[in-house]
Amino acid sequence: MTTTGEDHEAVLTGPWWWARRRSAALDGGLALVSALECGAEGVPFARDAGIPVSLGIVFGVVAGAVLLIRRRWPIAVVLVAIAITPAQMGFLMGIVGLYTLAACELPRRVIAALAGMSLVGTMIVTFVRVHQDMARGDLTLGNWFVPFAAVTTSLGLTAPPLLLGLYVGARRRLMESLRERADSLERELQLLAERAEERAEWARNEERTRIAREMHDVVAHRVSLMVVHAAALQAVARKDPEKAVKNAALVGDMGRQALTELREMLGVLRSTEPAKTRPRAYVPEQGASRAADDVPLAAVGAAAAAAASRAADGVPEGPCLSELDELVGQSAAAGMPVDLSVQGTARSYAAEVEQTAYRVVQEALTNVHKHAAGAQTYVRLAHRTAEIAMQVENEPPPEPASASAAGLPSGGNGLLGMRERVVALGGVFVSGPTEAGGFRVSAVIPAS
Repeated sequence: MTTTGEDHEAVLTGPWWWARRRSAALDGGLALVSALECGAEGVPFARDAGIPVSLGIVFGVVAGAVLLIRRRWPIAVVLVAIAITPAQMGFLMGIVGLYTLAACELPRRVIAALAGMSLVGTMIVTFVRVHQDMARGDLTLGNWFVPFAAVTTSLGLTAPPLLLGLYVGARRRLMESLRERADSLERELQLLAERAEERAEWARNEERTRIAREMHDVVAHRVSLMVVHAAALQAVARKDPEKAVKNAALVGDMGRQALTELREMLGVLRSTEPAKTRPRAYVPEQGASRAADDVPLAAVGAAAAAAASRAADGVPEGPCLSELDELVGQSAAAGMPVDLSVQGTARSYAAEVEQTAYRVVQEALTNVHKHAAGAQTYVRLAHRTAEIAMQVENEPPPEPASASAAGLPSGGNGLLGMRERVVALGGVFVSGPTEAGGFRVSAVIPAS
């Protein structure tokens, strides 16, 4: 590869200015052949110039050896070849020098100027030499042969190496451009693979959060009611057997409902495509982590995709507002005085809106069971033109120690999960204690 400047020096691995050892060996061999040629041509030059033959040989060897620096200083090689053209030596050096000059990344005007000088110099020397041979009688052709020989010889020694060098230089630049473009595409593919992996990780985290919220809503509410009924069952087992039987039946119903919802959720998680048919994130063979090949993007958010397909088939994805009466009735059966009021005309909403509204009320009632068992609770639902609003407010518990006595643990994620659900739909969520010592949870969700 023939290059010049600091970019060339930055990639050198061979001796001196050569990029490879074989390039140095090639230039050394060409310089040796050129030195022998110029040394042999120095003998007639010395005789014609009237100088010692040994001096002519030394001059030719030194001049021919300049070809060794053709990759480093191609202009110097061509200038030396032009300079020794009148001495009728350096033909190999002129041809190789013109090829190297044309293949270099030099301005075209510089290449054209030096090639023109070489063409004119060779033409003049050939014209003079042929004219002298005809004058001595060595050639008996007509006068037309002198300019013909001069033009033909100069073009033959200048045009082929020049054209070949231009072709090789253009091809080399094209290959470098294609290589740079390939490297750029590889970097872009690597960046896309990294972004795809980041999106996959984000999707996995979002799906874990969604599943955690669903599990929390299902388990926390149902199990909380089961614990409350079990405590009541324990208290009245001997005194009121009929009430104990009723509470036991309610505990069984709660357990079955919790198991049903858990089975539905686990069924959604398992309804993914076989691993053979899952498309994978594309990762280039070089420059990117092969670990990303083990991240099936179709498996990311598989529960959400399956739930969407279930909804498209008409299978309800989760609870809806029509089940709110049953939810309030379950809390009332557990001994909580609950008052449900609905304002506005009831209508159907998007599945995610109804499910979120239901879960907010469910989680708020669960918190009342945990922290204010037996407190008077008010559930208000308002159907508005462009939104749906809900509020769950409880008064102070009649017995502050009853919550701890029930043994209901609190993970501290209930309010956070409600806020995440409402905000994800573009709604507003507010919660906090009331002036009377109770607690209020309010949420407003856009209808569409």
